[in-house]
Amino acid sequence: MTNPHHPAHDDLKPVSTNVSRRGFLLGTAAVSLSVATGALGQPAPKLDSKRILVGSGTPDGILAFGWDSATGVLTAQGIAAGISHSTWLGLSPDRRNLYVACELDEFQGKPTGAVASYALADGKLTALSVVPAMGKGTCHLTTDHTGHVVICANYAGGSAASFAANGGKLGDPAWSEQYKGYPGHGPVADRQEMAHAHFASLSPDNCFVYINDLGSDKIHIYRLNAGTGKLTPAGVFHTAPGTGPRTLHFHPNGKFAYCMNEINSTVTVLAWKSTDGNFTSVQTVKLLPEGTQIKHGDVTNTGCDTVLTSDGRFAYFANRGDDFIMGFHIDPATGKLSAFSGNPRTSSGGKTPRNFTLDPTERWMLVANQESSNLSVFARDPKTGVLASEGKNYAAATPMCIVFI
Repeated sequence: MTNPHHPAHDDLKPVSTNVSRRGFLLGTAAVSLSVATGALGQPAPKLDSKRILVGSGTPDGILAFGWDSATGVLTAQGIAAGISHSTWLGLSPDRRNLYVACELDEFQGKPTGAVASYALADGKLTALSVVPAMGKGTCHLTTDHTGHVVICANYAGGSAASFAANGGKLGDPAWSEQYKGYPGHGPVADRQEMAHAHFASLSPDNCFVYINDLGSDKIHIYRLNAGTGKLTPAGVFHTAPGTGPRTLHFHPNGKFAYCMNEINSTVTVLAWKSTDGNFTSVQTVKLLPEGTQIKHGDVTNTGCDTVLTSDGRFAYFANRGDDFIMGFHIDPATGKLSAFSGNPRTSSGGKTPRNFTLDPTERWMLVANQESSNLSVFARDPKTGVLASEGKNYAAATPMCIVFI
């Protein structure tokens, strides 16, 4: 395996490589952030909801914005850290470390993306480490519930990997797997010409890891050793051919999960089995209005991301192409979805909603519109779940992921 690169904690030099499509830079060692974080070993800091970080699909770095939860106003605060193509940002459970998936084709002279880590402490973001992701196009990552293991998905490389994190520093890969995909190609030939790992998630009990493989119509299931970071195969859930499973989010009650199917713009409700980590299909809902084609004219519709409310009553799903957020009620007994009455679809406020999230008060929905380079903020009624029909827009260079710190 490739030896990872660990920059020094206090004397970090910018890291640069020759790249074919996307460059990589891990810049300034410490950047001031308005977030109070205690010393290591102390209770996790209380989220003050005064700032967001935004991953950017540019070489420039992670963007910072001030956040006012009373008014829903964002204030641009420049670059938080110089790191190229920060497609996904993930916080450790104790909110002391930030992990970054860098969607690169080449890193350290090899065909792979990268995973970087930062410390959040004493109001500063400090670079800790950057390692090869064991595959090109690293598009997503997550930590396990202990915060000791980081798992990444590599879209272009059709692979996934895990790393043990010690104080936020990433070690050598503990596990990796190259997926094979369909023989030849899948039902949607131009999207399923090979495996495309797109999302990593953890079971509620931290025993299982799931890798959504859009190119193979599979969710790969593994048992997790949280001590070592190693994953061992535990089965495969097969989605319907040609659906392209993109993301997987568990309901707060731990009984159900929601699989966003990118290629055909549907969501499948899954009942989770804690005994073996597998699923059974409960329901599939369409995001597009009846009669709407996946491809019509110059628009190609693809499902993208998912947000569930903390009380488990509401679910929201993003669709790209027609660019909307669709709201649903959740039946807590069955996990089934029913669309909001009237018009359940709200414009995303821009083009290509890549990621969206609720603020900690759940009174506001923030949307990262990738191709129109803007963030949109929508008011939300916590009682009904309904989003305002129009939001406030803020410029942001190719926003890919939003995290509250």
